[in-house]
Amino acid sequence: MKKYLLLFCLMALVQTAFAYNSLPSNDHLITKDSVIVEFGKSGKVVIIVENKEDFERLKSMDINEIIRSLGLEEDEDTGELTIVEIRKKDGSTKEVVKVREDGLETEVQIGGMRVYVDETGANTKVKIETNRSKKEEPAFRTFFNVDLGVNNYLDADGQFPTSDNPYAVKGWGSWNLGLNWMAAQRISKGFYWNFGVGFQFYNFKFENRDFQAVRGDDMIEFTQRTDVDGFKSKISASYLTAMTMLELDFGRMNDNGRRGLRIAAGPYVGYRLGGQSKFVYRELGGSGRKKDKQNTGLYLNNLRYGVRGEIGVGRFTFFSTYDLNNFFQDGKGPELNPITFGIVF
Repeated sequence: MKKYLLLFCLMALVQTAFAYNSLPSNDHLITKDSVIVEFGKSGKVVIIVENKEDFERLKSMDINEIIRSLGLEEDEDTGELTIVEIRKKDGSTKEVVKVREDGLETEVQIGGMRVYVDETGANTKVKIETNRSKKEEPAFRTFFNVDLGVNNYLDADGQFPTSDNPYAVKGWGSWNLGLNWMAAQRISKGFYWNFGVGFQFYNFKFENRDFQAVRGDDMIEFTQRTDVDGFKSKISASYLTAMTMLELDFGRMNDNGRRGLRIAAGPYVGYRLGGQSKFVYRELGGSGRKKDKQNTGLYLNNLRYGVRGEIGVGRFTFFSTYDLNNFFQDGKGPELNPITFGIVF
């Protein structure tokens, strides 16, 4: 009965949780032998006894007997137990202290204060929150976030292409930008279903900047440009993407807010909106930068699908995506599966 002991200790906070100046004074009731527990500046709990025998019986009663003697009724719909209420002159009541018990978990509400007692583990955990109304999390919410990451791809052997391949990309400079409109539905405490749509922009910047991706007759070709001084070479693509993930927030499960570990994973599918190659170069004899763009999207897969994973702690969330299908159409280019690592803002 740890929750009842806790309730009696918290009764002293009722005076500060709700100021109810219209209550009549109880001083006129203290005319007989009584036990008075004072708290705060003016709060007091008075137990009046008629005679010595009543006082002796009071001393022999335990907390459980006192609770049963109060005749408290539990709300069958909500499972809440009202311990203290204020009755107004117009006949209405204002509930001050409530208790909700769910197995070994007990929640006590005192005005805007929430006390949570968890006895599911080896040790009893007690957590006190104030201004609970401001911290309540909605069951459904929408939000916007931004992905910023770096791209690469894995070849048919599950390896990153080495520098001797013309399509090997630079680890720094191959950027991914994602703009996502998301929604989250709470399934249970700390368990969420996240889903949404977004625009993803991929850049694969080649490590060998003298090679240019050009559109051949029936496939993409990587041509070494010896007639100019290559400065930058890349392939870019953009997609409209729909995604869904299941998320476990261990911080919210343990009533630690966003301070705990979060993990999420789920599939995504995207439709290609565009794709091109860009080659930036200078003339060998000297000139300003020039650009050569080609529509290489004809050889990119129109549909991409894969798996996304996220891991977060506090304000930081990291993500990774992996395409399960090839970047290029079958037979139109090398077998490459894009992979991205980044951070969510």
